[in-house]
Amino acid sequence: MLRGAAPILELEAGLIAAPDVADLGTDRISAFVAGHPSPNAASVAAGEDALLLAAHSRDRGGLLVLLSGGASAMLAAPVREVGMTGKMETARLLMRAGAAIDELNCVRKHLSCIKGGHLAAAAGTTMTLALSDVHAPIADDPSVIGSGVTVPDETTYADALSILDKYAVSPPPAVRSHLEAGAAGRVDETVKPGDSRIRSSAYTVIGNRMTAIDGARREAEAQGYAVVVLPEVIAGEARQAGAAFLAAAKRIAAAGQRPLCVVGAGETTVTVVGDGVGGRNQEFVLGALPVIDSDAAIVLASAGTDGIDGPTEAAGAIADSTTVARAVAAGVNGAQSLARNDAYRFFDALDDLIHWGATGTNVGDLHVTLIA
Repeated sequence: MLRGAAPILELEAGLIAAPDVADLGTDRISAFVAGHPSPNAASVAAGEDALLLAAHSRDRGGLLVLLSGGASAMLAAPVREVGMTGKMETARLLMRAGAAIDELNCVRKHLSCIKGGHLAAAAGTTMTLALSDVHAPIADDPSVIGSGVTVPDETTYADALSILDKYAVSPPPAVRSHLEAGAAGRVDETVKPGDSRIRSSAYTVIGNRMTAIDGARREAEAQGYAVVVLPEVIAGEARQAGAAFLAAAKRIAAAGQRPLCVVGAGETTVTVVGDGVGGRNQEFVLGALPVIDSDAAIVLASAGTDGIDGPTEAAGAIADSTTVARAVAAGVNGAQSLARNDAYRFFDALDDLIHWGATGTNVGDLHVTLIA
């Protein structure tokens, strides 16, 4: 709400803070421990409550939405023809195929009753304060953060179909049938720019990957490091991005001041070809192992700012100039683990996983190299 007894919609931790919609005079907190990166039953319950709250906010001043990365999975209202199972399977296939976040969210929007501006349309008036985990192709694109629940959507059903074809993904038949019906004009599109239902909606990004970088920079400087920030978004295949990041850090160190801290951020992807366990941050570090100099004091760390890397409880991993030797002693092989996408087991054997628990928000991944 924007006035009066203000219910708040808080998506980043999978929580909905709202009054009881059956008795708007009684404030209460409704909490949904929703799933990420795959939605669960709590995600659907959260989506249903959010839509009810939006409808009830129409004559109460509007809806205040606190939004961050993770909301696409944590706030779900799948179209009836597809259902939660069909939507989850489609998202899983696209993630395994390495689809970018904007592509994944385009498909999600067109399988949803809440994404693509539908939440704002239900409320009429919204104010959104967003933490962004979206870095490309347009940084902090409101239509991609949380799949754009409160902003218009310029993508179409035809775009969603082309993404499935691009990655050769075969979703459940109901999914393709729904998207084809939408492309043929038999199903309403997502909310488009200029739609009168969202004319009174406002949106502000209050934090992003540069916020995380700035925090890391300040702490490193306080510890006596000379800090170099790589401003470009770090993207692409995680294993290749990790090696490139560390190589760049070593080049900077060769010509610059010591001790050195190099900081970057972004969101890489992992094309899953093996049967291992891990996440993009763990694979980022594992892919960089061949670049680490065993004779130099080098440390590389990569972690998700949400504290959860892929389908694991770790935030990421750390490696240094002793990692390869310790791996040999522990009986694990970096190249073999990388081939199986098994970074988690590799770093777990060395006690080099980063655990800091779920942070309740997400602005992407943070990459740090220290060189003494």
